[in-house]
Amino acid sequence: MRRHPVLATLAYVAVIVALIPLGYLLVRTAEYPLADLFDELLTPRVGKLISTSLMLTGIVTVACLALGVFLAVLVMRSRVWGRKALGVAAALPLAIPSYVAAFGWKSLTDLVTTGQTFQGFWAAVLVMTLVTYPYVYLPVCAALRDIDPSTEEAGRSLGDSRWRVFRRITLPQAAPAIASGGLLAALYTLSDFGAVSILRVDTFTRAIFTSFNVGFDRLGAISLSTTLLLLTALIFIVEGRFRKTSTRYARLGPGARRRHGIMRLKKWTPFFSILGWLIPLVAVGGILIALVAWSLQGVSRPGGMEELGSAFLGSALAAALASLATTVLAVPLGLYIAGSRSKVARALERLVYLAHSLPGVVIGLSVVYLGITVITGLYQTMWLLVLAYAALFLPLALGPIVSSAGMISESVNESAHSLGSAPLQVFRRVTLPLALPGIASGALTVLLTAVKELPATLMLRPTGFETLATRLWTHTGVNAYAAAAPFAALLVILAIVPTWLLVTRVLREDGGERRRRTEKIAAPDDSASLGLNPSDLTEAKKQ
Repeated sequence: MRRHPVLATLAYVAVIVALIPLGYLLVRTAEYPLADLFDELLTPRVGKLISTSLMLTGIVTVACLALGVFLAVLVMRSRVWGRKALGVAAALPLAIPSYVAAFGWKSLTDLVTTGQTFQGFWAAVLVMTLVTYPYVYLPVCAALRDIDPSTEEAGRSLGDSRWRVFRRITLPQAAPAIASGGLLAALYTLSDFGAVSILRVDTFTRAIFTSFNVGFDRLGAISLSTTLLLLTALIFIVEGRFRKTSTRYARLGPGARRRHGIMRLKKWTPFFSILGWLIPLVAVGGILIALVAWSLQGVSRPGGMEELGSAFLGSALAAALASLATTVLAVPLGLYIAGSRSKVARALERLVYLAHSLPGVVIGLSVVYLGITVITGLYQTMWLLVLAYAALFLPLALGPIVSSAGMISESVNESAHSLGSAPLQVFRRVTLPLALPGIASGALTVLLTAVKELPATLMLRPTGFETLATRLWTHTGVNAYAAAAPFAALLVILAIVPTWLLVTRVLREDGGERRRRTEKIAAPDDSASLGLNPSDLTEAKKQ
């Protein structure tokens, strides 16, 4: 069944759906004369947008690399106070969408001092760094956990100090994870819309939304979107060249895993412990204080609970439809990829992830123009919103399905066929039940991620339809912090569930604390594995 022609056809349909926004954007861009596009792009305003976006992305990425690697080393390789608790606390900012963090910090300044506004470039740098560094922290934790202790022991046996061993042996082995985390942080910062809009920083995403929503400047929005795509591709190219030149390490033999060496900080223990705990406390504490303080005022207003309940139901409806549609598309594609080792299958998977790398504001803009010019009957309906969600979130459902279906032995299906079962019966009675855990995992991830999606929802929601994210956006736009806080608080509560599951999965097999009973021989390519799917991190918070 996993190689059935019908399954292949449905797989191609899923990829086409995922590529619709990108394809339509490229078609619309090609319709404009090059002279008009250059006139639109070769302006001081676009030059400033490029410099601001790249500066913000660069500074935030460097800061995230520093904080993420520092915290990962503290948690996985040192004896700081409350090491296990710090391991979980350091990842908690992952549960906070960037626009909620921006709202929290901006509203907190109004609680503390009136007349001073928390906004601008450096405010955006602070907020984006504090909510984005877990993209580096978690992959590096997984890499430090999976490094073969024998390589570090060999260095120690030659007389090197622990610091020298870490610098010359451990850190180079963690380099692929550091690069992957830096890529995730850079892509998330470049594609962010909510935080930079709330903090009044002109980047490409904010300019695209403004061109569409305020001036309805199609040429301006399309040209800016195309430029943003080129900047995204540039980041991929830079990261790819670094990955090709990095050294790979492999474990050479089986056996029970030994404990990793733990650095004793001695007299520096209090300093590094306080510094390590200060980072997540600052990242999460100020936001929680603001949410609690403003929520106590917001829910007491007339109609506050009714408005909150209506927005929650809207989020639930949109997320449920997104989860259903995305899973329906992902199941045949995932089974086809898992059951085929052809280059075509791998190419289809890469194309889906390519579409997934597009910012939500670009996806939203492309689907809006598609509804205005091609499928006009669906404009301002839930169908277009669900289409945008499917293009954004298809890899979230696809990854778990491919992993789950890949563990189904082909002999199981062949046995069912030999007993006279038709392909559809084999799929319904054998393949589907065995792949169900992966399907359920992917559907839940899409459900929880769609609840928080902001830019595409703002562009494509039907008239009068509201979600938690859009109500938060509306109230924040007029500085109604008390009214906005309950929506932000509920979004954070909903995001805690997938974040907790992700963090416990990464940290539960800390090589410095427990031994694994058995271990398979790793192939050279496996040594680069982080034990973590990057899409789990990208969409844990994706807007």
